[in-house]
Amino acid sequence: MEQFKYYAPTKILFGKNTEAEFGELCKTQGASKVLVHFGGSSAKKSGLLDRVCGALQEAGLHYVTLGGVVPNPRLSKVYEGIEICRREKVDFILAVGGGSVMDAAKLASIVIGADYGVRDLLKDPTIAKKYIKSLMIPTTCGTGSEATCNSIVAIPEEQSKQGIVNNCMIPDYVILDAEMIRHLPPKVLAATGVDALAHVVECFTSNKATILSDTYAIEGAKKIFHNIREAYADGDNMDAKTEMLIGAFYGGVAITGSGTTAVHALSYPLGGKYHIAHGVSNAILIAHVMEFNKDACTERLAALCDAVYPEKYAETADSKADYIISEIKDVVAKVHIPTKLDEFGVKKEDLDFLVKAGSQQTRLLVNNCKELSLDDIRYLYEKLF
Repeated sequence: MEQFKYYAPTKILFGKNTEAEFGELCKTQGASKVLVHFGGSSAKKSGLLDRVCGALQEAGLHYVTLGGVVPNPRLSKVYEGIEICRREKVDFILAVGGGSVMDAAKLASIVIGADYGVRDLLKDPTIAKKYIKSLMIPTTCGTGSEATCNSIVAIPEEQSKQGIVNNCMIPDYVILDAEMIRHLPPKVLAATGVDALAHVVECFTSNKATILSDTYAIEGAKKIFHNIREAYADGDNMDAKTEMLIGAFYGGVAITGSGTTAVHALSYPLGGKYHIAHGVSNAILIAHVMEFNKDACTERLAALCDAVYPEKYAETADSKADYIISEIKDVVAKVHIPTKLDEFGVKKEDLDFLVKAGSQQTRLLVNNCKELSLDDIRYLYEKLF
């Protein structure tokens, strides 16, 4: 058995109405002033932000809020949060939202009080230390950021995205409450759900997969494959949404244990330059990448099929690998995600940019079970038109 290391410092609170507990949780951790980090107007309209702030008030805690975090968080918004924390003497960070909100909050937790900045971390993430504890409350069912040591930020001058990875960013506390996604718009559920699907499939086929990451990837895959279509089709199906929330968390744990691959690597320029939602970018790419990788990971895809669809056990490995890929395609189709780049205004003339930008995502490409040349990357992007 291969050796591996895994760091898991997170305390998880799971279940209905666990959100009511975080005020006292923050207080018991010695917090006096909390930054409440959130995304768009939905947190306000749904009443979620009021409930969060109300719980803090009941616990006798002061707080400041920062909203407006957009998908693919920009460095400017990250720095804004850091400046607020310094000015207001914030000593605890609470993120309520999707992956971008949580990524921005995790970055703030390791930069506030440091003598380095975010751009220093882009060059050398190993210098990071945690300065402020964090609590994540995911309001989507896909990013897995609440479980990872990663933070992804948009780099405007490069028209792409880059990941910062350090165990210090693993959140201290996570609240998983399906009530947080009860009113999640189907379009958001689709994009974040397929993102979670990409996480588990990529991690299971990653060069860095371990027995631990495999365990979480398999359990996450079971929950996501068997529930994403139902959760999308019926917004009142809270059982399916709960399974999706847990599956997404498992996918995040799998990422920390192994890492995503070419799907995520090639999706970054699509988000960085064209602002295509992260989950949508992954949905566009995942079946094509898995078909390309298949000859290098047939047995792994077959093993995943055995776990998720045991009724296929007697079929050949090749047939089972094809079946998993066909199920991925069916999920993307059933949740109505467009799969052609021209639907997002991307032109074939942009191929040279995409190939160059995609090839620079070496942090993830080295995890891919099959080495990609520049011609291979071009081939994959061409499949998207």
